[in-house]
Amino acid sequence: MKTGTICIDELEIGMSRSVEKTIGDAEIAMFAELSTDHNPVHMDETYAQNTLFKGRIAHGMLTAGLISAVIGEQLPGHGTIYMKQDLNFLAPVRPNDHVVATVTVADINRAKRRVTLDCVCTVGDTVVLKGEALVLAPRC
Repeated sequence: MKTGTICIDELEIGMSRSVEKTIGDAEIAMFAELSTDHNPVHMDETYAQNTLFKGRIAHGMLTAGLISAVIGEQLPGHGTIYMKQDLNFLAPVRPNDHVVATVTVADINRAKRRVTLDCVCTVGDTVVLKGEALVLAPRC
């Protein structure tokens, strides 16, 4: 993952960056501890077997956090301020799934430094999360 900043004047529509991460038991446990969300659908396989998911799933916001990583570290990067995020959770992420989070510039308002970003997370060919973010991009 390349980190840094792409300044508002350097951004272009269609520009895209991604981050990849395997979401394992350790990541789920750490997120549960940090967020205080210990819902048994995330933590207890026996419990989760009796849900509509038929097994444990990762927290949706853990997956969404990968979008934040792309925005804060790569596109636009350091100094970016989140203004808004819309998310649609389309499929579960299960322990040991490999997630790819991709952020793409959809619109730029240079006068206000506002950038609209399309956000997608996939596991293989399955889109698990889709949304849109509005950020204030850094000026360099």
